[in-house]
Formats: sequence, C-alpha cells, structure tokens
Amino acid sequence: MNFKDNKAIYLQIADRIGDQIIAGSLTPDGKVPSVRELAAEIEVNANTVARTYDHLQQNGIIYTKRGLGYFVSPDAKEKIVNLRRQQLMQGEMDYFMGQLKAVGITPDELRQLYSDYLKSEPHVEP
Repeated sequence: MNFKDNKAIYLQIADRIGDQIIAGSLTPDGKVPSVRELAAEIEVNANTVARTYDHLQQNGIIYTKRGLGYFVSPDAKEKIVNLRRQQLMQGEMDYFMGQLKAVGITPDELRQLYSDYLKSEPHVEP
C-alpha cells in the first residue's frame, strides 16, 4: 500500500477498509483480517493496524467477538458515508469552494462538470 505524507498511516488504512466496506468486499457482520494478517499484507507494523482497528471500533464501524476477531458492524457503510460527508462538508468544502470562486467557476459550470463526471463511469478513486 502506498501512503501519503499528509495523513497518518493508521487513518489511511482506516480509509482503505472503509472503501472496502462501501464497495461490498467487506460485508456487514463479515470478518475483517486479523491485525497480523493485515499488517503483513500491507507491510506495516502490527501496532499501526491495531491503532486503525481501535479507531474503527470507536467509530462503530467494526466490533470484536472475544477470541474470534474483528467484524464489520451491520450499519458500517452508513456510518462511513456519514463520517466522510461530515468531513467533506466541514473541512475540504471551504477550500474547494474558495478555489472555485478564485478561478471564476460559476454554479452553472460546476453543475455541468458534476453532471458530466457522474455520467463518466467508472470513477478512479485516489
């Protein structure tokens, strides 16, 4: 897994797991890879994955079954979408809107750009 410098690694791993839940490759009440399995797969320290799982558990996205491991919460997809929407609206949107204004993109142009984007499936995630 390639990591970016602008965000903590454990949060990038959490985003990846969130992407897998949204895409359906990790399903509600389905088992999540063990800390050691995931650490080996993405070549990070097991403590980093443990921190990721703690973060996801605190946000209600995964849960543990003693002795069995971690599992996807039944409403994980909804929680992830809501968290990401909230982060977008509270943080990134101000910057984005400021940039649109600075370069003179009108609401009509933005509406058309977004409409064209939605029609151009499939989309490549960053």
